[in-house]
Formats: sequence, C-alpha cells, structure tokens
Amino acid sequence: MSDDTIRLVTIGRIFRRRWRLLAVLAVVGGLVGYGTSLLFPPQYTTSASVLLPGAWQERELLTQAQIATSSVVIDRTAATLKWAGVGGTQLRDKVTATASNGNIIEITGTADTPERAQQLSDQVAKQFVGYAARLTGDGTDPEAAQPEALRQMVQQTNNRITDLANAANPGQTVESVQTRTELAKLRTALQEAVKKLDQADPATFKSANMVVMGPAARPTGEAAPTRMQLVAAGALSFFLFTVIGHLTAARMSRRLRTEGEITAALGTSLLGSVDVPGDRAALRPGGKGPGALLRRVLALDVRWDLPVPHASGDEAGRRIRYRRVCARLKDRFAAPRRLLLLVPEGDGPARLGAERLAAEAGSDPLLRVVEVPVGRPLVPDHDEESGAVVMLSAGNWTALELGGITEACGDAGHEVVGLVLAGPVVTKGRRSGGRASKKAAPEPAATPTETEGGER
Repeated sequence: MSDDTIRLVTIGRIFRRRWRLLAVLAVVGGLVGYGTSLLFPPQYTTSASVLLPGAWQERELLTQAQIATSSVVIDRTAATLKWAGVGGTQLRDKVTATASNGNIIEITGTADTPERAQQLSDQVAKQFVGYAARLTGDGTDPEAAQPEALRQMVQQTNNRITDLANAANPGQTVESVQTRTELAKLRTALQEAVKKLDQADPATFKSANMVVMGPAARPTGEAAPTRMQLVAAGALSFFLFTVIGHLTAARMSRRLRTEGEITAALGTSLLGSVDVPGDRAALRPGGKGPGALLRRVLALDVRWDLPVPHASGDEAGRRIRYRRVCARLKDRFAAPRRLLLLVPEGDGPARLGAERLAAEAGSDPLLRVVEVPVGRPLVPDHDEESGAVVMLSAGNWTALELGGITEACGDAGHEVVGLVLAGPVVTKGRRSGGRASKKAAPEPAATPTETEGGER
C-alpha cells in the first residue's frame, strides 16, 4: 500500500490524465439516471392547511397530525375518491401531515398527476376535520358539542326534576319518599356534572371548530427527484466513484517505485538508468484487438499515478547514459558474452530503451532483446546466451511479478547479472530530437528482437 498523501495535485493528475474515462463514465451515469426516471413515473405534490383555533400545546398538535394520517381518515378518503386500483393501503404512503407554528396542520398529498394530488390533499383535509368533530361530539350538529349548549340541557333537566318532585304525592307514604329521594340524588349528580364541566379544559371542544384554509394549490412542477435531478445525480455519482476508485487503487498499489525495492525483488544490482524519449504513442504498451483499442481511446494504457516525465538533455547526454551501462556490463566479464536483455511485456519505455541499448552495445556484449510476459514468464534456455539483464520502468510491476521473472531465469539456467531502469523523458524539440536519434544510433540489425510467451 502506498503511504503517499492524497493531495490536490493528485486529484488534478486524475482529471488531466483520465478526463476521457471520467467523461465517458459521467455520460453512462447520466444514462443510468435517465433510465431510472423511466422506471418511476413523475410525482406531483401539493398541500392543504387546516387551522386549529384556540390555544394548543405542542403534543396536542402532534396528536392531531397523527389523526390526519390515521387509517380511518385515509380509508374514508379512498372510499370518497374511488380511484381505480387505489385503496387506503396505497394512499397511506402518499399522505403526510405536519404541525407547524400558528396551530396549522399541513396535509401533503402526492399523486401521479397534478389534478389527483390536489384532490387527494383536499379530501384528506375534509375527512380529517369531519373525523375530529365526531371524536368530540355528534358530528352532525357541531353546536351540540359546545359547553354552553350542554349547560342549557343540564339546566332544563334540573327544572324537569323539580317539577317531578313537586308533582309527587306530598304525603308521607313510602313510595313518595323514595321518589323524592331519587330525584334529589339525580339533581345532585347533575350539579356535580355541571361543576366538572366548568372545570374542564376548553380544548376538549376545540376540534369542532377546525377550518380548512382553502383548497390546495394545483402543482405546476414534478416533485423531487425530477428526471433532471436523477440524470445529474447519476452523472455525479459515477464521476465521484471513478475518482475515489482511482485514489483507492493508488493507495492499495503494490507496484515498486524505488531502485532499492526493484533490485531487492530481482536479487541483483543496478547497472544504471537510461532516458527514453518518445511521444505518447511510442511509449504505449503493445497489444492488439478491441480491448487494446478501447484502452488507447480512454487513455487507460498510460499510468496516471506516475510522476510527470522530467525534461531530458540533448541526444549526446542520453547516449552517454547508454554507453555507461554497456561499459559496466563489459567490466563484469573478462571476455565478450552473449546476454539476454529481458523486458516485461507491455512496458513501452523499457522496450524502446532495450532496443537502443542493444544497438549501442554492438557485439560486446551482444544483447538479444526478449519480451517476457509477467503473468507466466518463460525465458529461453541456456544455449548461446549465458546470463540475463532485466530492463524495466519503475512503478509498473510488483515484487511478485519481478520475482517470477527471476525464477524463470533460474529455471532456464540464466543468472540475472544486472538491472537497467528506463525512464520516459520529455524532449524540448521532439521532431529534431527524433532525427538526431536516428542519425546517432547505429543500426540494430545484428540484434534481433524476439518475443517469447507461454508457461514458465
């Protein structure tokens, strides 16, 4: 895992080197969002307000909001609307009620058309007011639920009791005494009921005065999430997931970047580093077919997490680096030898650098360039060549892959005599530099390039 700190320059490098992939995946995300919008029909939302006169506590308002969305109110609404295939169960998820400041219950309805959303909100508000009135009284005559009307009824009953008591036999018979006693008890009970009525909270009768504050407004636009919101959310989510995926892959990368790590994985020493100038197409890894073409179009064949190539000097300075590597190889052997110059398959800079190094070395030592697949490496047997030099670019291979190349060399009877690192560089004048390179470099006809593949 890489311990490099994720900085803004890292994210900027992703945007600069992976902008094609980011653009394509953002378009794909937008199409996914559009397809999602087709699966879900548009929804429209509107609200109707119900005013609760008087003084209400917060918990009482919450209770009324719960009553507005109760199954009784919703079922009565569904029975009144008589929408085909829509019952109380379906409407229960389409209606919400909230208590706001000012003793207002706001009832919100959602439907697939503006007209239905308006009808749903209005009908729920109407059914809520009617049901709340029935909870506190008859419901057919709201005045009967008022405390003053109840007091008048109690007073009329009390007068009737007095008339009955006066009409009873004034004698002292047992029947008359019992009648007057029962009437007295009834009068006492009525007086206690009136006293409790006077002490009762007036809020008990407030529900009968609920008022619907006009019809709900017909919605003019779709409710969130709209189709455009889904398209934008899909594009943004795919874009962000791609960036996060790149950062995660970089943090989890096990590719070796330093000279010490690479030499330790190969079990050899460093012979030197060479500069490989070239345009982007020349440094691309090889490969044919639709997959390779797609990687080229999306720029996936070029690593984004590698540092920007440094500027190179002139052709003479680059040639000196190659000659120094050849000199170190000569110093290791008393007599001229034939060596294998192994290049991991798909390493574009190493492939160009190996061809240039073989041309610079000439016949002392004579180098034969062989590309080795890192998945299942196979190195030619110990025949004419006696030893192998590995050339690769840093930051592309793991320790396990390089260890496989070393094992393949051991199976073929070759000793890994050294490592050469190839680093891509940027030239000031690419065209003139390219012409100078062609003039200065000797003909590599005597060092054929061979690609080997298969099992180790």
